[in-house]
Amino acid sequence: MKFTIETEQEEDGRWLAEVLEIPGALVYGKTPEEAIANAQALGLRVLADRLEHGEESGARLMQVAFAAL
Repeated sequence: MKFTIETEQEEDGRWLAEVLEIPGALVYGKTPEEAIANAQALGLRVLADRLEHGEESGARLMQVAFAAL
């Protein structure tokens, strides 16, 4: 499973990071690096929740990767 993170700076200076494969997964950070780290954490939380609720199959062979744009 690969998550793509897109970043953008808001007019107020904050950085927005979005996990493109997870609808509505938007987080902010003071720097691009902080926003990316927050997005990675959110992606892992979503994945963990899906695993706990049996929504992800093949979890034993799953690999997770993040790519920042």
